[in-house]
Amino acid sequence: MAGEPDDPAYDWEAESRREAYLVLADGSLFRGHSRGAPVNLVGETVFNTGMTGYQEILSDPSYSGQFVCLTAPEIGNYGVNDEDWESGRFQASGLLARRINSRPSNWRSRKSLPAALREAGIPALAGLDTRALTLRLRDHGVQKSFLCADGRVPVEEGLARARAWEGLDGQDYATRVGTGKAYAWDDTAPGAAPGYPHPDERPEGGGRKIAALDFGNKWSILRHLRRTGFEVTVLPPTTPAARILALKPDGVFVSNGPGDPAAVAYAADTLRGLLGRVPIMGICLGHQLLGIAAGGRTYRLPFGHHGCNHPVRDLLTGNVLITSQNHNFAVDAESLPANAAEITHLSLNDNSVEGLRFKTVPAFSVQFHPEAGPGPHDALYLFRRFRELIAQAGV
Repeated sequence: MAGEPDDPAYDWEAESRREAYLVLADGSLFRGHSRGAPVNLVGETVFNTGMTGYQEILSDPSYSGQFVCLTAPEIGNYGVNDEDWESGRFQASGLLARRINSRPSNWRSRKSLPAALREAGIPALAGLDTRALTLRLRDHGVQKSFLCADGRVPVEEGLARARAWEGLDGQDYATRVGTGKAYAWDDTAPGAAPGYPHPDERPEGGGRKIAALDFGNKWSILRHLRRTGFEVTVLPPTTPAARILALKPDGVFVSNGPGDPAAVAYAADTLRGLLGRVPIMGICLGHQLLGIAAGGRTYRLPFGHHGCNHPVRDLLTGNVLITSQNHNFAVDAESLPANAAEITHLSLNDNSVEGLRFKTVPAFSVQFHPEAGPGPHDALYLFRRFRELIAQAGV
């Protein structure tokens, strides 16, 4: 590709001027140059160890309010295409990288990553020492931060803005990214793969009806629910239990999403009203909310789990799964009542809870993302397990 219309030539001199910067609340300063929109923002900085998948990462609603530092040395090589979106827009507050390529080479590419970021109003910094930044976050935890893309805000002022920001703790971000109205996830839905589940994927007797609570749902999750044979209706995150039950769903799916699960108390109340009345499956934030509904607590991880190479053991089968993860909070194993739920999956990196199964009602959840398939398909069985759970419940 010869170059973008708004970037006809690669300007090495401009890239060498490191006028933009990221400053962490602890005072750590990382200089770079702007490769996205000239927008200055506050956000929480996290690192992601995935080697690829930047379009999916940046459009994942679970990254709302966060600056994502990608540890791969160069990204943007294959541009941005029409098929890999996880939502209708970029959701992360900003992108941090060592190098961001403005000349993609891929037959699916529709535009370069820098051009797409500028068009979406998302700031991005390249030229950063991402290794030093990642080590800082790993050793000292995630940080409230200020990203200065235009280089016009003095560092001292940027630091003050970072420290004054409310952060993500105690904040309900689900209502910011979840749908505002109910809709059917069918061929007409944005991001839906064409065609109902293939004949060899659709279970005998037709599809089951699923109500999906949207706290920041990824499109690929909804696609996999359809491919497993479910007819999916997506609901706003604040939908009460009575309204959900009135739809007479065969099961309820609780989605991923951003922010602090303890701040989404209304959702835990909703789940308490559903447990035992309809089979439930949760992923990521949905897993954390089910843990709270079971009587447990959540806590913040030092630097979260963000990447596509996290090993998880399924305690029910003994198998080790290579999983994709994106979360900053986890369920406290010690807080779970003994008679409520059992732990089914554990992280082999830090032994944190990665899965739960309720003991007396049909419900289970996982912290990781089975739809992302980094294994590549290690965890897809969990969608089939949901279908089997519904069948076992006699629905």
